[in-house]
Amino acid sequence: MLTIGIDSGNLNTKAVALRNGEVVGRVKSATGFDAQQTAVAALEMLLRETGLRRDNVDAIAATGVGRQLADCATVRINEVGSAARGAHLVCPALRIVIDMGAEGCRAVKMDDAGRPQKYEVNDRCASGAGTFVESMARTLQIKTEEMGAYSLRHSKDVPMNAQCVVFAESEVISLIHRRETVEDIAHGIHAGIASRVAALMRRLGVTAGIGFIGGPANNAGLGQCLEDVLKQRVAVPDFPEYISALGAAAFAADQLETEQKE
Repeated sequence: MLTIGIDSGNLNTKAVALRNGEVVGRVKSATGFDAQQTAVAALEMLLRETGLRRDNVDAIAATGVGRQLADCATVRINEVGSAARGAHLVCPALRIVIDMGAEGCRAVKMDDAGRPQKYEVNDRCASGAGTFVESMARTLQIKTEEMGAYSLRHSKDVPMNAQCVVFAESEVISLIHRRETVEDIAHGIHAGIASRVAALMRRLGVTAGIGFIGGPANNAGLGQCLEDVLKQRVAVPDFPEYISALGAAAFAADQLETEQKE
């Protein structure tokens, strides 16, 4: 059985091909103004890079904010369901998954089978999401992918109180004028995000078995701050930005298996 999952996000569109439970390909491209066109382009890129044929694909599932616009999909699943399904597939021991994207962050609590039980969302001012980190990196005049490394080299705690991107930029500039180091400011930024994520987690009820997915999960400094504030290990799977696309592909396979049994 061959299924494809497409995660149409605000910033990037990811596509994953799943054959009999094994990932056989993954691609990522920037989401353009036309989410439908971007989804088709990601699908074609995946087929081209894997050598797969469209007529051999049994089902295509779309998730993410642009899922309703992905006309190439045969089935759709919301972001909560795809995050939970993908996280459970790569790590069945997880009971809560933190799914952080460009514009928002959600925490999903799952049962032993990986089914979502409840979730909490923060999508205000991008204060708990990747766009916030990107904006702060520009203010610090470093690359976004360097933020984690700088944060891990911090020497003291520098509180960051602003949640709105505009006010946070002003706060960072003030800290620079106070001659605080880039390392300490970067850590303060990540610690502030971690505190806001922890607030979501507390509303769900923090348990053991926490995972972190989405593009920002590649940021080791942010992951460390999450562990510090939650006081336990936070697992980051390989290729965390593709987990929701993987979950969509797995969901499509689940549906096909159910239909075949009926």
